[in-house]
Amino acid sequence: MTLNPTQTITLYQPLLHQIAYNLLRCKADAEDVVQDTFVKWLSIEQEKIVNTKAYLIKAVTNNCLNHLNTLKRKKEEYWDSFQLSELIVKFKESDFAHLDFEKELSAAFKVIQTKLEPLERAAYLLKEVFDLEYDEIQKVLGKKADYCRQLLSRARKKLDETGKAKVVIAESGLFESFKRACDMGNVGEFIQHLKTDITCPSVKK
Repeated sequence: MTLNPTQTITLYQPLLHQIAYNLLRCKADAEDVVQDTFVKWLSIEQEKIVNTKAYLIKAVTNNCLNHLNTLKRKKEEYWDSFQLSELIVKFKESDFAHLDFEKELSAAFKVIQTKLEPLERAAYLLKEVFDLEYDEIQKVLGKKADYCRQLLSRARKKLDETGKAKVVIAESGLFESFKRACDMGNVGEFIQHLKTDITCPSVKK
């Protein structure tokens, strides 16, 4: 029996939605992909399709994979060109009870470690996160205030630039110290970590 388009959609929509949801794990995205699959199917000549069910299953699977690849690419582009200002505000108001946010912060911190040199990193974190004055920052870094301003300017510029960083910095205790400094006010420990980071920077691979 030959089905008309409405009957075909009614028959196969539950199956396609289940396939899409299993791949995407998001009901809204699955519904959008299934709808898009049917729209594209309706736009082609039906007589050219030998097996409608097989065609729709393959089409919805491919559309899901394309959707996942797009999400992955957008996420990579975001971390390559993101602005930290909103994340910093969110960080200051957080008690680290939200696991997803800590993952976001960890990813952002890795970008800071990757894109910034130790002195730039220290100047950026001390000014943007802990709001230290330049006379305090110069004492920590052992540099003149004007030079500290230059470091901060360079750091902001690098973080604003798009494109993937070309170096990877080895993991250290700097991030954990950073969290404790913001969560418990233990800035002194973090400053010592920054000084160590400056004098003995992590090895670049």
